[in-house]
Amino acid sequence: MYKIIYRKSALKALSKMPRKIAEKFTSSFALLSGNKEDGLDIKKLEGREGFRLRIGGYRAIYRKLNDVMVIDVINVGIRGDIYK
Repeated sequence: MYKIIYRKSALKALSKMPRKIAEKFTSSFALLSGNKEDGLDIKKLEGREGFRLRIGGYRAIYRKLNDVMVIDVINVGIRGDIYK
């Protein structure tokens, strides 16, 4: 089981987005912590380290650190702004 760590920027973004979307992100990361990716829209990032999780028009950027069993949520936001 992986431990989930949310960076300050990710927590701030989750608090500002609609509650239903934020709850979907937190439940999706809970699934990921148990190594279950069924039904989640996840892709490896190109040109940089990490993965993206897509829920509707929102994206989350995270890293999966297998050696220490941690999922590091870097940022969450609207599709156009998240990759900058």
